Amino acid sequence: MKAAFYTLGCKVNQYETEYMSELLRNAGFEIVKPSESADIYIVNSCTVTATADHKSRQNVRKFKRANPDATVILTGCMPQAFPKQAEELIEADIVLSNRSNDSILDLINEYNLTADRKVVIEEHKTSDAFGRCSIDRFSERIRAFVKIEDGCDRFCSYCIIPKARGRVRSKAPEDLKAEIETLAKNGIKEIVLVGINLSAYGKGFDYDITDAVKICNETDGIERIRLGSLEPDHITDEIIEKLSGFEKFCPHFHLSLQSGCDRTLRNMNRHYTAEEYENLCHKLRATFKDCALTTDVMVGFHEESEADFEESLEFVKKIAFEKVHTFPYSEREGTAASKRGDSVLKAVKERRAEIMITETDKIRNDYLRSLIGSDAEVLFESFKGNICQGYTRSYIPVKYKSNEDLTGVIKTVKIVGTEDDYCIAE
Repeated sequence: MKAAFYTLGCKVNQYETEYMSELLRNAGFEIVKPSESADIYIVNSCTVTATADHKSRQNVRKFKRANPDATVILTGCMPQAFPKQAEELIEADIVLSNRSNDSILDLINEYNLTADRKVVIEEHKTSDAFGRCSIDRFSERIRAFVKIEDGCDRFCSYCIIPKARGRVRSKAPEDLKAEIETLAKNGIKEIVLVGINLSAYGKGFDYDITDAVKICNETDGIERIRLGSLEPDHITDEIIEKLSGFEKFCPHFHLSLQSGCDRTLRNMNRHYTAEEYENLCHKLRATFKDCALTTDVMVGFHEESEADFEESLEFVKKIAFEKVHTFPYSEREGTAASKRGDSVLKAVKERRAEIMITETDKIRNDYLRSLIGSDAEVLFESFKGNICQGYTRSYIPVKYKSNEDLTGVIKTVKIVGTEDDYCIAE
């Protein structure tokens, strides 16, 4: 039988798709692209925004309409956060929550026997342990996302994720060690440690994020280690000092900002001030050579005035992030912010997003041009049409013309130009 996955959302979802793919592959399924004909289509949903929910529903219906005899499955964060809406999506033959991903094979077998629709949505509990999951390889082959943390205890006022993901829980170091060693044996060169609130890894235990990095750093075959998105107030001086001692650690920090305006940060229930965030950026750039800082910025949050937006914009420009992901606020039912309403007009949000994107793209382009003439170590990940593509240690995408496939090879190159969002090297 053939199965196809359509994945929305974050790196954690991508990891969980890989985990479910391995469960099915080990049971004899052939995994194909979602554009191909398949017996089973699995939509691994995201629910961070209303747009993500819409895409999940849209794709479930699309797969069922195009393949009426196929089994269509909806899993991920949407069923977990909004079980009633997920259950009402009748085009999905099987609906399961992300808490139950390890049951996907059993549910498929049951459905094949009875043809009875399956809806299995278990609520997260405070006492939940880290879910059973590990992978042997990754679809990208060279770089693997590895989930080491799940859940969040922060309750930002705009965010539905604590409901969709439950409370903080962490993968045991011994389990992580075994998984990393297996991935290294199967050709993975770079590990990206990911989580819903990654910097909370080890909460309640005697280990933290640096212990996870240490495990990767000591594993033969692993050449690079990266971290996924981080909460800035969890990055202490001690953690910075420890991270600086790992030779395989790549100095790219994605620090979630959301706003550079203190009033907006308080309304969002974020746990830091703009000044504290700025101080952390200075420490990281002072500690790590070629440090790159990237972030997420939300515009148009409830009651964000024009002055608040301008304050946030000026802060973002002052930090001069190497890259910024900008998005307008999307009200989520069930969050604290949803009880206050959505006071900023859609057109205003779109205008502010356009301004933020324009200004931060200028900074990004200036940064890429500043690299011209410099040398960089690139781990190449793909080869097509005599062009090798890969990333520097600070996560700058690079194109390099070559007659040889350098996939999996680290090579020092010279940056000679830029093209779109890439650096061109020789």
